[in-house]
Amino acid sequence: MRADMTALSTDRRVVLKAMLAAGGTLAFDIQIAAAQGAKPNGAASARISAYVAIAADNTVSITSKNPEIGQGVKAMLPMLIAEELDVAWASVKVEQAVADQSRFGEQFAGGSMTTPMNWMPMRQAGATARAMIVAAAAKQWGVPAAELSTSAGEVIHAATKRRAPYAALAAAAAKEAVPDVASLNLKDPATFAIIGKPVRGPDTPAIVAGKPLFGVDAVLPGMVHAALLTAPVRGATLKSHDAAKALALPGVRKVVALRQLGHDDAPVDALAVVADSWWTASEACKLLVAQWDNGGRDKHSDAAFAGAAKAAFAGKPATSVRKEGDVDAALAKAAKVVSAQYSYPFLAHATLEPQNCTAQFKDGKLELWVPSQIPNEGKDLVAKALGLAPETVSVSVTRIGGGFGRRLQSDFMIFAAAIAREVPGVPVKLILDREEDFKLDFFRPAGFHKLDAGLDASGKLVAFSTHFVTFGAKGQPGRGGELPNDLVPANLVPDMDLGMTVLDSNVPLGWLRAPGSNALAFATQAFLDEVAGAAGKTLPIFMLGVLGAPRLVSPPKIPGVPDIWQPPAFHTGRAAAVTLEAMKMSGWKDEPVKGRGFGFYFSHLGYFAVVADCAQVDGAVRVTKMYVAGDIGSTIINPMNAEQQIRGAMIEGIGHVISGLKVPFANGQVQVANFDAYPLPRIDVVPPIAISMVRSDNPPTGLGEPALPPAVAAVANAVSSLMGKRVRSLPYEG
Repeated sequence: MRADMTALSTDRRVVLKAMLAAGGTLAFDIQIAAAQGAKPNGAASARISAYVAIAADNTVSITSKNPEIGQGVKAMLPMLIAEELDVAWASVKVEQAVADQSRFGEQFAGGSMTTPMNWMPMRQAGATARAMIVAAAAKQWGVPAAELSTSAGEVIHAATKRRAPYAALAAAAAKEAVPDVASLNLKDPATFAIIGKPVRGPDTPAIVAGKPLFGVDAVLPGMVHAALLTAPVRGATLKSHDAAKALALPGVRKVVALRQLGHDDAPVDALAVVADSWWTASEACKLLVAQWDNGGRDKHSDAAFAGAAKAAFAGKPATSVRKEGDVDAALAKAAKVVSAQYSYPFLAHATLEPQNCTAQFKDGKLELWVPSQIPNEGKDLVAKALGLAPETVSVSVTRIGGGFGRRLQSDFMIFAAAIAREVPGVPVKLILDREEDFKLDFFRPAGFHKLDAGLDASGKLVAFSTHFVTFGAKGQPGRGGELPNDLVPANLVPDMDLGMTVLDSNVPLGWLRAPGSNALAFATQAFLDEVAGAAGKTLPIFMLGVLGAPRLVSPPKIPGVPDIWQPPAFHTGRAAAVTLEAMKMSGWKDEPVKGRGFGFYFSHLGYFAVVADCAQVDGAVRVTKMYVAGDIGSTIINPMNAEQQIRGAMIEGIGHVISGLKVPFANGQVQVANFDAYPLPRIDVVPPIAISMVRSDNPPTGLGEPALPPAVAAVANAVSSLMGKRVRSLPYEG
């Protein structure tokens, strides 16, 4: 990878401002300042905006502003621009943007927010560039702009049969006034030529050919390498160390002590070895002699956590998240009451590309090449940690070899930057070995649930409560450990109680694909499968009864939380539609089917229902077929990528249940060092997967996350049906 491979020369600033408009939808204002004639693609090229540059051969370079972690945005965002720019996709070349919030606004990969935040702004960016090109043609030809049309990268004047490629007009267009957003004419979706068509990822050929794209591929002249050693107990502080043996190893240049670096809520002490090769640095780490102060953190263990949860369940929740009606009275008079406890373990992100960052500190400035999901925040955190002015730090974003939320934490950027400062002028590439990668993860929280449900004489759900024991600090849940106030089915019954108790630990927490939802879906939908059985119904039929008439259910707002992150309204009709579609696809009527399970969940604005079939194959439980129905709005921007995201979610859901994924803790230490103890699903467990998208008259939303939660629940419920024994704890271990 060249040092300048992601460099982008622009003279425009694009600022995206997201606001929550009336009715709960996102509205955007896009402002594009005038160009100054930058020509990043050669002397005959012209940049129309921060997103669009046109070369002399009429190829169009379109900048993709957000990090690519396999969720497909490097194709999707340029597709939106290219559609409204009215160019042929074959003429498009995609560039990865550098981290620059002043030009591109928010740049992050997380929360399945890229589509809802950029559906209109990126289309407007393309339409703006097209309007400026048309305005330039109108001036040159002396005709009204209204008489001109565009097609496949050409401007056309039908009356005179005059045509010109965009390339002939681009330089003049760059000098045109930027039109007001309200004046733009966006395409009728019925005329889309790119949006809605399957498009291959622009990096796919390079990935297949093994060409350098990822952070670990970075190579700079004179580069050295670094490896890290941290304490066995997370959060332990370094008391003393002896580096003599490590420094004696040929090729070792330096040993650097890093103290209390990383995120504010999970700082660590570490020793870094800088060497001529990564292997040398890694081997030298084994020769370091270090003494650590555990500070009592070695008392944390799975057994201690389970004991604390049991004690919490003996009392009332420490915090009330939401309470409606009188759930105790409703349960007391219910015809049937179902109670159960569910639990699930800590999970690692286990990205195939370990955390890494290349950094160079030179002349008071710091440059980073990094696979980060949130590069601008990472840049700010690095500046803060090193006491640098933010403007002295620059970040080039590489392709990311797996994120799932792990690379929303920027600790590895801070470590690399601190090491680079110790060897000024020399580029340093830090790569965490697999053991350190597991040790330094920010884990999906484990959780414990005590659930109660009441049914009336007809089998209708009339009361629901849960006491959720999660993890965090000072009574506040950590990342991914929250209990939402709109939890289905609590938001659909008259008497409900959502309570939470937070356990303190030394386990740093982080968002994992479909944060919170991936675990909550298992606990709630598996429990509801029990409740449905008590009502004499299958879960999908029971859920349809809980959903009731089509309507919009709006949860109460959370004080102090920005509007954009408030819990969204829930539409029971959309939930019912995907439930019915999943039943139709699988041919499931209203009778139980041995080895078949169902799961529904609403997360990240997406409605998904999954039916999973399980069987015993050679003595092992296997998923034999999955049916997925989803509603993410009116438009599937890239059907090829949508299918890939859904299939990936199903495979990951299988992994949560039957592949044995868990991160045990004992004596404050992670008990997983590599993939031999953390068996990710392999190709032999992947079943046939049928997919159906239910279109609804809503703006399109993200797809990287919402299909996962119901997959976990559906597989767990299928295993329960197959084995005749309720799966109340993950992973299933027979």
